[in-house]
Amino acid sequence: MLFDGNRRFNSYVGHFKSAYGTRLQKIVVDAGFTCPNRDGTKGTGGCTYCNNDAFHPSYSTPDKTILNQLDEGIEFHRKRYRNAGQYLAYFQSYSNTYGTAERLGRVYAEALSHPSVAGIVIGTRPDCINDEILDLISGISRTKIAIIEYGIESVHDKTLLRINRGHDIEAARQAILKTDKMGVETGAHFILGLPGESRKEMLEYAYFINSTPLKSVKFHQLQIVKGTKMEKEFALCPNDFIQWSLPDYIDFFIDLLEMLRPDILIERFAGEVPPRFVNSTPWGKVRNPELVRMLEKRLEERDTFQSRLYNG
Repeated sequence: MLFDGNRRFNSYVGHFKSAYGTRLQKIVVDAGFTCPNRDGTKGTGGCTYCNNDAFHPSYSTPDKTILNQLDEGIEFHRKRYRNAGQYLAYFQSYSNTYGTAERLGRVYAEALSHPSVAGIVIGTRPDCINDEILDLISGISRTKIAIIEYGIESVHDKTLLRINRGHDIEAARQAILKTDKMGVETGAHFILGLPGESRKEMLEYAYFINSTPLKSVKFHQLQIVKGTKMEKEFALCPNDFIQWSLPDYIDFFIDLLEMLRPDILIERFAGEVPPRFVNSTPWGKVRNPELVRMLEKRLEERDTFQSRLYNG
């Protein structure tokens, strides 16, 4: 089975190019939000793996206006992705629905006022959503692209507790169902290799994803970032962690991909943390385009594709 662009998986980038006639490039913006498991509402210290600086571009800082961040981000990405026709403002840092609907409305409106911005992508937690906020984002989606991306990370409650997420998997399910009911496109983020999880348990992510109306998914391999609680945990209990070689990770991801519904869009299957934030880079300096080429080559070698083992 082949998808858009003769690929063996349903590419998020390919979908948007087909739907809108051009590449839509995300531009990260930081609106200065925080999280309920940092400010004491749910907990303190944040998730054990989290250091926002590790995936935070230099142009995106909350001391700048949203429009300034977008201008600088567009200039940065024009050099890297010259075929991008329009842009999506990506509210990535922390929980970007964690505020009043009034404040959120102002922030989103500022981003959407930029002439090169076709829509917004809102990264948040499943426990930072309510009917008023969903109604706001649903209204935006009637005229602009509006996507909510939930950080779920694992489908196993034992893991969510261990990494200090502050919510359970049922909260994630209910958030996805409510968001879809409001007509808002919904994505999710997962981490592969969290402590204590076996390969079998990680493959079970597919059952959760397939049982929900998720439109897109993003996967990252776990990377142990300096200065996090997980760095200390890894030093004490290294046997609790799967330490992937790149070929092993690609083969595992293909096993997972074969189980996913064919309509699920795959945005990412691996992540990049700048080398200065980690103690080792076992895969070397491999950028995402090269990782995608390696994935496609291995899919061809195995003569397989997304949803090959999906039976509905």
